[in-house]
Amino acid sequence: MSATEAQPASPPAASDEIDLDRVAPRPFWKRPKVIERAMPWMVITGFILVWELICLIFPIKTFILPAPHVIVQSMITWWPQILENSGQTLFTTVVGFLIAVAFGLAGGVVIGSSTLIYNGFYPLLIGFNAIPKVAIVPILVLWFGIGTVPAIITAFIISFFPILVNVATGIATVEPELKDVLRALGASNRQIIMKVGLPRSMPYFFASLKVAITVAFVGSIMSETVAANVGIGALMMAAQGRFEVPLVFAGLIATAVMGIMLYVIAETIERRVIGWATRGINGPGSV
Repeated sequence: MSATEAQPASPPAASDEIDLDRVAPRPFWKRPKVIERAMPWMVITGFILVWELICLIFPIKTFILPAPHVIVQSMITWWPQILENSGQTLFTTVVGFLIAVAFGLAGGVVIGSSTLIYNGFYPLLIGFNAIPKVAIVPILVLWFGIGTVPAIITAFIISFFPILVNVATGIATVEPELKDVLRALGASNRQIIMKVGLPRSMPYFFASLKVAITVAFVGSIMSETVAANVGIGALMMAAQGRFEVPLVFAGLIATAVMGIMLYVIAETIERRVIGWATRGINGPGSV
């Protein structure tokens, strides 16, 4: 080997080095965080524009599919009634949802902590969840009368099952080897559930909350359409009877807005409570 070949490669000249201070920063609208925050608004805006264009291009009657600007006009006209009925629907939904959270969390811990209870109650829970909830509303009306109580119970019933199943699954799937190690260290079954099983089930629990809070509105409005004089469901049924289709769509939009608000609240609580479970999603190397 010659002396020339043995010499290591010379370091790059100072002029070839990248000056990080001279690198131009990304434009504001190209930053990942800005794009991530703007994407939902862009999608919603695009959806509304396409909807408006379809109603303008094709001769679609208002009583079949009203254009977004017609719905907005209806919301402005009926704003006091929409606000009052939205408050009632929001109240029944939140109350039913909170009761479902309490019972679903407690029931999930009990069912998930015992294989015997898990196998015994699971068929009953699946069968009960398979029953159409709209068939239960007339029974609730016979028991509690027309009004708020059937709507709260329906919201509770329809949102209870996802919470219960997810919490029970999170606790029941703790590795047997981990349980054996903890028992060898002197931990009791209660300590294993509280210290390991319950924290392990928290990602499942918050995932079920985001599902349950949306379906809880389905239960409330379902009951209001059948047995209530106030609420978004009752407002939509009255508007349907008068063929005021824009008002029906306004009720749907009000429900969607309330659902998004509660979903965002649940997601914010999830990030603060179990941020450790998703700490690698936005880290280096993530898509």
